[in-house]
Amino acid sequence: MKIKSRHHLKASEARSILGTMSPLLEDQSALKNASMERAETDDDIDLIFVNGKPLLMMVDGSPFFTVLGAIELTPSKRMVIVDSGAVRFIVNGADVMCPGIVYADADIAEGDLVVVAEERHRKPLAIGRALIPGTEMKGEGKAVKSLHHVGDMIWKGLV
Repeated sequence: MKIKSRHHLKASEARSILGTMSPLLEDQSALKNASMERAETDDDIDLIFVNGKPLLMMVDGSPFFTVLGAIELTPSKRMVIVDSGAVRFIVNGADVMCPGIVYADADIAEGDLVVVAEERHRKPLAIGRALIPGTEMKGEGKAVKSLHHVGDMIWKGLV
């Protein structure tokens, strides 16, 4: 992934992103009055740098956390928690399977972007798209399609 261009967001764009992300956070102070820049990449995902760090990304026109952003901003919603047996697969880019899930936010709808974290320390491992609602994630089959994970091109290139 290479950055093609990088520019500061207009105040209205920054407010829009803040409005979208605030409901997912317990503490919104990290995003208020922050300097935000959009980095357009040669990939489908553009990055939003918050005070110089790639904490957010634009996926299909919607802002969401990067793994680094989930680590630093500690979201309280749209969380999927997996057991320790699933960790090694997820950090290698695998999709999240239902049997490895120990908790899923009941408010997750099919198609929502979610943060996948490990059970013991609640450390974010990946960002993905929910394939089924959160209430159905403790069953059989695939629950989350992985979009970005620890160790991928976004992580290696920017952290």
